[in-house]
Amino acid sequence: MQPLFFPPPSEATPDGLVAVGGHLSPEWLLDAYRHGIFPWPVYDDEPMLWWSPDPRAILPLDDMKISRRLRRTLRSGKFQVTCNQAFAQVLTGCATGPGREDGTWLTQQMLDAYTIMHQLGHAHSFETWYQDQLVGGVYGIAIGGFFAAESMFYRQRDASKVALASLVDHLNRRGYQLLDVQQWTPHTGRLGVIEISRDDYLDRLAAAVRLPVTFVP
Repeated sequence: MQPLFFPPPSEATPDGLVAVGGHLSPEWLLDAYRHGIFPWPVYDDEPMLWWSPDPRAILPLDDMKISRRLRRTLRSGKFQVTCNQAFAQVLTGCATGPGREDGTWLTQQMLDAYTIMHQLGHAHSFETWYQDQLVGGVYGIAIGGFFAAESMFYRQRDASKVALASLVDHLNRRGYQLLDVQQWTPHTGRLGVIEISRDDYLDRLAAAVRLPVTFVP
């Protein structure tokens, strides 16, 4: 099925740009994610940019790499993990956490759009806490058996990885089939993220979004 609001990803530029303009309404965002497209702006006052890069990065749900140190941290109970209890705070953390001091793609219009998606039940977060303080988290979009992890942050070592590991465990228990992370980096590669062709990704995506599973019971 072709996207309602976008050209097909096969018409993307060599760097993955599909379209310029449009808006971040829930209808546009859901149509984009269902067809392997995501928003990634440059500045808040610039037209929105929509992307579908080739290759595409995914984290196989049965093959997240858990280091010995991270496994010890998970077993220690040092952090407490919650789901959908502090979505707005996770968004803020992703926009302002370490490495984002000089700016972020999470512009105010992006923050507003994902907040609405959360209110509608399409966006979800996992939060990591230490001594009642939010120290890490991850958030993304869920459609059928597909989850698009958008961003994560940490304020203590391993806090974002604990959130991600908890998300992966949750997705496996709920019957999800595809966890998208958009682009490979050396950091995500150490967690098990791999690259696949866009065509392969779109085939997996089409099957995943049709699955009758939900993020919450």
